Amino acid sequence: MSAVNITNVTVLNNPASFLAPFQFEISYECVTPLKDDIEWKLIYVGSAEDETYDQVLESVLVGPVNVGNYRFVFEADPPDPSKIREDDIIGVTVLLLTCSYLSQEFIRVGYYVNNDYEDAQLREEPPPKVLIDKIQRDILSDKPRVTKFPINFHSENSEGGVQNPSQDCQAQVDGNDEEEQVSGPPPDCDAQVDGKDEDEQVSAPPDDPSNEVL
Repeated sequence: MSAVNITNVTVLNNPASFLAPFQFEISYECVTPLKDDIEWKLIYVGSAEDETYDQVLESVLVGPVNVGNYRFVFEADPPDPSKIREDDIIGVTVLLLTCSYLSQEFIRVGYYVNNDYEDAQLREEPPPKVLIDKIQRDILSDKPRVTKFPINFHSENSEGGVQNPSQDCQAQVDGNDEEEQVSGPPPDCDAQVDGKDEDEQVSAPPDDPSNEVL
């Protein structure tokens, strides 16, 4: 069983300009104390075909990790458009929110993101060169895909490491959280949404941005 479970993630500024910072309110619970900090990271997938275009937008260490419920605001800069192929800026891509302990990723929350011109005329007749300041991003946040990876949280007790990912599940709100502000940088799924689990992982965006997210 995981020592840390995400109970809710809320996208705070959505939709927004492509150049606006990302803001997420993350709620999680710790069921056993940990000696080291946990690391939250936000990754923007710049290309479905080539992971070298992925950008780590922000990484932050949060601790100490004692038993209890927590909530914090995670803010990250937008991706650098100069590091994305122009053909990949407009359209659907993926945003990954991950959490790791001792360099072992144990939770990944994936969102599809649709980037397009806000102006209808620009959508119908796109300019030859992408106008970054005219692009609006829309994070399809209603059904995030949560993947859990079993890891060894207490390395002094047994050998361990990252294993195969567990069955995916949906995160659900858990109330009565303590609030902690951070700005900047098991095989069992015990969090659900709509009472159903699915068995799909986020890898590349769909062909149709209207498809159900994650």
